[in-house]
Amino acid sequence: MSAPSSAIQSTLVENRVFEPSAATRAAARISGMDAYHALCAEAEQDFEGFWAKRAREHLSWHKPFTQTLDSSNAPFYQWFADGELNASFNCLDRHMGTPVENKTAIIFEADGGEVTHVSYKELLAKVSQFANVLKSKGVQKGDRVVIYMPMTVEGVIAMQACARIGATHSVVFGGFSAKALEERINDAGAVAVVTANYQMRGGKELPLKAIVDEAITQGDCKTIRNVIVFQRTPTAVNMVAGRDSFMHDEMAAQSDVCPAEMVSAEHPLFVLYTSGSTGKPKGVQHSTGGYLLWAKMTMDWTFDLKDSDVFWCTADIGWITGHSYVAYGPLAAGATQIVFEGVPTYPNAGRFWQMIEKHKCTIFYTAPTAIRSLIKACDSDEKLQPKNWDLSSLRILGSVGEPINPEAWMWYYKHIGGERCPIVDTFWQTETGGHMITPLPGATPLVPGSCTLPLPGITTAIVDEMGNDVPNGSGGILVVKKPWPSMIRTIWGDPERFKKSYFPEELKGYYLAGDGAVRSEDRGYFRITGRIDDVLNVSGHRMGTMEIESALVAKTDLVAEAAVVGRPDDLTGEAIVAFVVLKGQVPTGEDAKKLANELRNWVAKEIGPIAKPKEIRFGENLPKTRSGKIMRRLLRSLAKGESITQDTSTLENPAILSQLGQTY
Repeated sequence: MSAPSSAIQSTLVENRVFEPSAATRAAARISGMDAYHALCAEAEQDFEGFWAKRAREHLSWHKPFTQTLDSSNAPFYQWFADGELNASFNCLDRHMGTPVENKTAIIFEADGGEVTHVSYKELLAKVSQFANVLKSKGVQKGDRVVIYMPMTVEGVIAMQACARIGATHSVVFGGFSAKALEERINDAGAVAVVTANYQMRGGKELPLKAIVDEAITQGDCKTIRNVIVFQRTPTAVNMVAGRDSFMHDEMAAQSDVCPAEMVSAEHPLFVLYTSGSTGKPKGVQHSTGGYLLWAKMTMDWTFDLKDSDVFWCTADIGWITGHSYVAYGPLAAGATQIVFEGVPTYPNAGRFWQMIEKHKCTIFYTAPTAIRSLIKACDSDEKLQPKNWDLSSLRILGSVGEPINPEAWMWYYKHIGGERCPIVDTFWQTETGGHMITPLPGATPLVPGSCTLPLPGITTAIVDEMGNDVPNGSGGILVVKKPWPSMIRTIWGDPERFKKSYFPEELKGYYLAGDGAVRSEDRGYFRITGRIDDVLNVSGHRMGTMEIESALVAKTDLVAEAAVVGRPDDLTGEAIVAFVVLKGQVPTGEDAKKLANELRNWVAKEIGPIAKPKEIRFGENLPKTRSGKIMRRLLRSLAKGESITQDTSTLENPAILSQLGQTY
């Protein structure tokens, strides 16, 4: 065990436990903890056999694999490498000739409320047409295509069409700036960009094509030969002759039959960029076979998917969640899913609940950030409270993207799930491809704020800086001890950085998740305490920022949202700085001082005096990207009093930076 100073002290204890109901348990695919433990034991006894069996069960192979796992060049693991298949075939063609072909694949609701239904058969025809468009433009197997699209059916079609012809897609979220887009185009060496003229968000028309033009011009993107534009709105845009064309015109001229190109299971399905701890984004490369297997299996296991379900993951296709649980997982599982273009607060903050009622949604999967902002909206307006809508169709709720604090969990459980829906609090990353640690709705007793236990076949553990296991109750570093099929294969074009970032020498060959975690003493449940780089060391005590954030947000009468960072401090080594969004107005002067002291005393009561924030700053909201991720690096700069040099073009509201400069 490591020395006391390096154990992350976990002080937040949660004692509330919610068992799955008898009805949920009885109907579930994995029913009760004995079934869960049996699957874990099967994976433990014959690791490769466990995965091989699932790969044969869940996927259609053109050429069956003979080797399950190749570890000869670790950490560059290969799964099912000599097998061949196609991801789009497994999501679409596979369902033809079964009842699923006429089933609704996508219920699309546009920003303005217009609804379109697309069946599996129709989706296959559209994907094939667009795949033929790409081929007509000279896009070949192994080429990279950047997709910079709104959250529309066309975005999913573009991804599936790339997969169909063996081109590797790299989706860039529609909120990123021209500079960020240009970096990704150049790093991937993309030959084409698929975009839209505009996107609709919250009733506003926002440019996409103009940003693509700017990215290509300023960045000298020499590899780009074609830009294909989906005309989302009637507004005209600049079209470059010989390079640009309209998606629907091109599709109309193509056949709706395009045989799927079979590729090796290790063929790169996509590269998705994620922010690194250094400035340069990392191109996370995922395989075809292993990735798709896990996207399909987690649909079955985590969400306990039934034929009759209407599944809704609110994530944008620009993020890994939108890849695994919009573009691939639901389609591979033959599910009906909702795809939503807009934002949860337009035309008002009841939009999510209205849509759940309208489309009879049964599984709802969203982020804690969204939940917390909707709690705030409901508190301020009686008319927007979830009780005003019929949410009785819901049977499972999910949380994704960051740890969910216990109070937001309780609100979600009570007000959205009516205390009958299990919450699957899923821990995973861009790099893991799919869920790693999560409750199973029909098996796992739930504890608010805990992602509970790893899925069968996933060997997560908590270790110290030398890779030694730490006892339950002591915090440490989250690792995965064995490879798994959907893991990251490399960082695009940078294998050395891949090894350094994820398999550092000192950690015995384990995968480093980059998060701190603790296992509860009683059940061995995991709770994520925050990024390792978001661990604060105050007077020799190490604390996860997430714990302090949870304590602040637990002051439910005052606080809507909080983010905590550290800044260097002469006396204590590091000082705790809390950025707080209140449910009421932003306070000033004496009021602000009084509220800041009240919050300090509250944190001292919740966690202990050591966790008291030295500085508290108030703002209307926190600096977030348009996808809702808190920009913690920006907060760290503000806390240190540095001038902001980072790209703030993806900020929802740049004006708050000055508010958050004031310290109390």
